[in-house]
Amino acid sequence: MSSFSGEVKHELARLPLAEPCCVHAELGGLFRMGASITLGAKGALGATFTTEHAAVARRAFVLLKQAGILRTEIAMRRFRRLGKNNSYLLRVPPGAGVEALLEAEGVSPDLQQLQPHGGTFLRRPCCRVSYLRGAFLAGGSVNRPEASYHLEYATTNYQLAELLHSLLRRLEFPAGLTGRKEDYVVYLKEGDAILDFLAMLGAEEAATAFEAARNVKDVRNQVNRLVNCETANLNKTAAAAAKQIAVIRELAASGRLASLAPGLREAAEARLSHPEASLSELGEMLGLGRSGVNHRLRRIMDVVAEA
Repeated sequence: MSSFSGEVKHELARLPLAEPCCVHAELGGLFRMGASITLGAKGALGATFTTEHAAVARRAFVLLKQAGILRTEIAMRRFRRLGKNNSYLLRVPPGAGVEALLEAEGVSPDLQQLQPHGGTFLRRPCCRVSYLRGAFLAGGSVNRPEASYHLEYATTNYQLAELLHSLLRRLEFPAGLTGRKEDYVVYLKEGDAILDFLAMLGAEEAATAFEAARNVKDVRNQVNRLVNCETANLNKTAAAAAKQIAVIRELAASGRLASLAPGLREAAEARLSHPEASLSELGEMLGLGRSGVNHRLRRIMDVVAEA
């Protein structure tokens, strides 16, 4: 079964390309999260982007073409070890125009620094969304809602984590930032926020599936709470009934049951005859309300306690 993250990325990779500014923004987020710099002759710059998703590799290829980088190569690295996914490598050979492109995407040659504010293209809300989409394609993940509500970006670069966190906050998402081993993790943990975020990126099908699964999960949790509450009430009722029956039998054995007031004796006999009945059911037999039955049984308990 494919992962939910993979399904989201596959859907995002099929989206039509946006305005040129957003193409640069998405490419910037994608390369900033998942690319490394290569050096050629005379210090010429190239780049290699790596992903486990074929659809994401194709998306990067199309974005590069749209941005004016015509020389690109895609290769697949196969892994024979069990549980190890194949990876796709998209290479931009060193050459003229690559360094200018990287700087336009807000990426410095060593991929360790960001241009101020991640690049001038991030001034527009549409480009911020595109940047977050590209970064998610390269290094984001989201749990299936049946498990737990969790969406995250994981990166080893604190500056990039701060930028992603800032962008999410500016878009009014309740994002958090924390460390985990060697990574910095920017995350969302609220179901509504994750749903809105998926829809904002353009993953409408995934957002619909997420909402449907969340609704089923919420109903299931509500049913479980009701069942647990009902079970607790039944256990409490059974324990109280057992204690009442023990006391009534003690009264009968000592001969004191017959000396009780008629109403109390009637309630005691009804309890002995119907040990599994609820107070409401006993009340129907005796022509009393639930509180009336409860009062009489409590008086019987008091008789023994006062003796």
